[in-house]
Amino acid sequence: MSLARPAADVWTLLADLAEEAPEAIAFIHGKQRISFAKLLESALRTAQGLSDLGVGPGDRVALWLPNIPAYPILYFACMRLGAIAVAVNTRYRAVEVADIVGRSGAKVLACAPGFRRIDFLSILAEVELAALDKLVAIVVVGEEPATAPKSIERLRRVSFDRLLSRPRRGANQARANAPCNIFTTSGTTSAPKFVLHRQGAIAGHAQQVARVFGFDAAETLTLSILPLCGVFGFNQTLATLAAGRPCVLVESYEIEEIARLITAHQPTTMFGSDDMYARLLELVPGEQPFPSIKWAGYGAFNASLDQLPEQAEKRGLRLCGLYGMSEVQALYARQPIDSPVARRKLGGGLTVSPLAHVRVRDPESGALLGPGRPGALECAGPSIMAGYYGNEAATKTTVTDDGYVRTGDLAELDPRGGFTFLSRMGDVLRLSGFLVNPLEIESHIQKLPGIADCQTIAVARPDGVRAVSFVILQPGVALDEAGVIAHCRRGLANYKVPMRVFAVDDYPKTPSPNGFKIQRTKLREMAERLLSA
Repeated sequence: MSLARPAADVWTLLADLAEEAPEAIAFIHGKQRISFAKLLESALRTAQGLSDLGVGPGDRVALWLPNIPAYPILYFACMRLGAIAVAVNTRYRAVEVADIVGRSGAKVLACAPGFRRIDFLSILAEVELAALDKLVAIVVVGEEPATAPKSIERLRRVSFDRLLSRPRRGANQARANAPCNIFTTSGTTSAPKFVLHRQGAIAGHAQQVARVFGFDAAETLTLSILPLCGVFGFNQTLATLAAGRPCVLVESYEIEEIARLITAHQPTTMFGSDDMYARLLELVPGEQPFPSIKWAGYGAFNASLDQLPEQAEKRGLRLCGLYGMSEVQALYARQPIDSPVARRKLGGGLTVSPLAHVRVRDPESGALLGPGRPGALECAGPSIMAGYYGNEAATKTTVTDDGYVRTGDLAELDPRGGFTFLSRMGDVLRLSGFLVNPLEIESHIQKLPGIADCQTIAVARPDGVRAVSFVILQPGVALDEAGVIAHCRRGLANYKVPMRVFAVDDYPKTPSPNGFKIQRTKLREMAERLLSA
C-alpha cells in the first residue's frame, strides 16, 4: 500500500486506506478480522452516536479501555468529530481516574466492565462527584452489570453496540491543526501532565515511522502488546495501520498468551520491554524460537537485563533500541538495525523524521555540547506536542523559544550520527561535582550473587552529596552490606561508592502504560529517614 500521499489528518489517513484497499485487514482480535472498510464504517456510526451524546470539536472523550477493537473505533470516531481522545490506563483506580477525568473535563468516558473482572463502574462510583461534573455519559463496552452503583446513576449509560447501530455521520470535523490526543505523563514526582497532540502531527508521524521501519512490506504483521493508552503502544499500532498492514490487538499482558499469539500469527515485528522479551525467551524453547520476527523494538527498563540483547541475538531475536516520550511521540528515533549489537542495544539512535533535530546542552552553563559529552537532551521536529493541556506555564518551561522539547533526559550525541540515551536527568546523580548515571552503580552491584535488583539515589549529607543504594534480594539471601560496599570500592571511583545499602521487598511505584515506574523521590525520602534514624 502506498505511503506516498501524505495524510493531512488522522481521519484522512483511515479514509484513504479504506478507499485504496477496503478489504485489507486492519485489526485482528481473537476470531475477529476487521477490514479497513469495516473500521471506517464502524467509526462513522460511532461518531454519530457520540455526536448524539453532545460530543463535538474540542470535546474530550476518555478511553479507559484495553487493547480491544472498541478502542481504535472510538478513537477514529473522535477524529471524525474533531474531539480529543484522552488515554486512561486500565490500571488506574479511583483517585487517578478522578484526576484525569476531572482535569480534562471529559464529556464521555468509555470503559469495559468485564475486562479481567475489573469492576470499572464501581471504581468510577468511588470518584469524587466534583471530578465528574462535566461527564454526561458512560459508553459501556461489552456486558454491563445488572445494577450500577447509585452514585453514578445520574450519568447516562450507553452500550457501545448501540453506538455501532447509529447511521453514518456526514460532517467531517477532522483538521490537521485539530487537537486530538491527550496522553498523561507518568507523574512520578508530581501530578501527571496532559500531553496534547494535533491530528497532523499524529498522522504524519505514523506515516513516517511506517516508511522508515519498512512496514509497507507485503508480509508485515505486528502485535499490539503495549497498551494503546501510552505512546509506545499507540504509535506502533497507528504506524502499522498507516502502512495498510494488519495489527493483532493483544488484550492483556500475559506472557503465555503473547507467546501463543506469536506462534499463531507469525508477526514480522513487535515492540515491548526488556522484561517481556526476557520472559518470552525463558518460556519458549529452541535455538530460534521466533523465526518470523525480523527485528524487535525494545525499551530497556531493567538494569539487570543489560546483556539481554546479546542473549537474544544468539537465539535469533534481533533487538533494537528506540527513543521516544509522550512529548515527542514514541519511535522518535531508532538505532540502525544493521549495526552491531553493542550499538543497537542502546536507547536513542537516528531520528525517524529527516525534519527532526536533536541537541545536547550542558545543564549548568547552557552551552551546546559536541559528540561524546553527556548533557540535557533537547528534541525538535514535526512529531512534538502542541503543549500541555491546560498548563501553559509547564509548556513554556518545557518547550524552548525555537521549538525544542526539553526532554529531561541525559544523552550524548553520537559521532556516527544520532544520539545515545543515558538516563533520566532526574535520575542522574551529581557526586563530587560529576554527573553520574545511577545505572553504572546499579549494574555493578547487580553483578554480586543474590542481588535481584538495585536502585541508587543521591542524598545531601553534611560531608556532601552521597549515593545510597536499595537492593531487592533473591529468596533466602541475606544482605551483606559491608560486602556490597567493598565490591563497589574495588570497581568504582570512590565518589560513586554508596555510603549505605538497604534491602527492601519492593520499590515505591506508580503505574504507567509500560508497566510501573519507580518513584525515586520516595526512595530518596526513605533513604533520608533511614539515615537519620
